[in-house]
Amino acid sequence: MNSTIPLTSTMLRRFPFAALAAAPPVLAMGCADAGTAGEMPMQDAVPTVEFVNARSTADGDGVLPFSGAVWVDNTFYVSGMLGLEAGQVPETAEQEATNVLDGIKGVLEGEGLTMDDLVVVQVFASDVADYDAFNSVYRTYFTGEFPARAFLGSGRLLFGARFEVMGTAVRR
Repeated sequence: MNSTIPLTSTMLRRFPFAALAAAPPVLAMGCADAGTAGEMPMQDAVPTVEFVNARSTADGDGVLPFSGAVWVDNTFYVSGMLGLEAGQVPETAEQEATNVLDGIKGVLEGEGLTMDDLVVVQVFASDVADYDAFNSVYRTYFTGEFPARAFLGSGRLLFGARFEVMGTAVRR
């Protein structure tokens, strides 16, 4: 009895990790005929890479060693952002969460994306006790499904920030 499920091109686009599950049977079968469901064609194309806000500056003093965001084909990677106000930590965790998520939202919108295009978000928190405060704000930024997410206790963050947030979005 065959226990493998044939992968369609739609499944591979939506769930690229599914190709890993198909790899052992494909390797065992050898070369498949062109057009076979589940076949993973060789791609010679080089991915398109575009840097957004490349070589950002801080207060006009020198160049920071990262780009604000990077496109790789249809995937958009947003660098970690802080939610400071004029370089200062806001009074409340909720205000800082609002600021940082507004920043992420603004970067996405500048590229024709929305918060609902995020597929992965990583939140670094100087104090995990701020988890509920962050979530009370975070959940208001999405209308569809929530992206996969990690909320990591990081210890001290730059400039004394409570949160640093980075994300990955996919143009659909």
